[in-house]
Amino acid sequence: MSLNFVLLYGATVFIASIIPGPSMLLALTHGMRFGARRAIASALGNLAVTLVQAMISIAGLGTILIASESAFQIIKYFGAAYLVFMGVCVFLSPNMSFTPNGTGQAPPKISLSKMFSQAAMVTAGNPKAIVFFTAIFPQFINPSASYLPQSCMLLSIGSIIAFGCFMLYAICGQKLVFLFSQATIGKYINRVIGGTFVGAGVGLAVSNK
Repeated sequence: MSLNFVLLYGATVFIASIIPGPSMLLALTHGMRFGARRAIASALGNLAVTLVQAMISIAGLGTILIASESAFQIIKYFGAAYLVFMGVCVFLSPNMSFTPNGTGQAPPKISLSKMFSQAAMVTAGNPKAIVFFTAIFPQFINPSASYLPQSCMLLSIGSIIAFGCFMLYAICGQKLVFLFSQATIGKYINRVIGGTFVGAGVGLAVSNK
């Protein structure tokens, strides 16, 4: 695999990953509510499921999922329902308080394992990632070269980019908290976040394949 192909693949995955979506919305939210350092647990949850989705695509199972309308819809509606559920929970949670330096504190602070599982569930509920991987991997695989090393390289590059994009959103979320803490919207931040999650869930449910 040439350097040009690697750079092109990296740029493609970066653009697809950095575009706002359910996972990036969660990264922003966890960065705001719990700080970027704790959001590493969320990033690992996102990464774990992303790797599974990518491996499913590499194994050829993604093609089966794409062909199965019912399986695709089940996963999509599961993801949409979970986003709505999360949105309602955040909407009804106690108002976020702020420390003197503008760091958000959301009582009670949830465990790292729960942050990991939330990110994993949100990522797993978006079957479009499998569609993306199934479409992109064949474009960067050289059929005349060994398949396994190429697949490992693509997975490694994609993992680094996905983790980096998630953490970038988390860091931005932590920075945004400082602005919200000094504005009237600060005391309504849970309602804003919760409403956004509900909107994302509804949008995913009504979106076309």
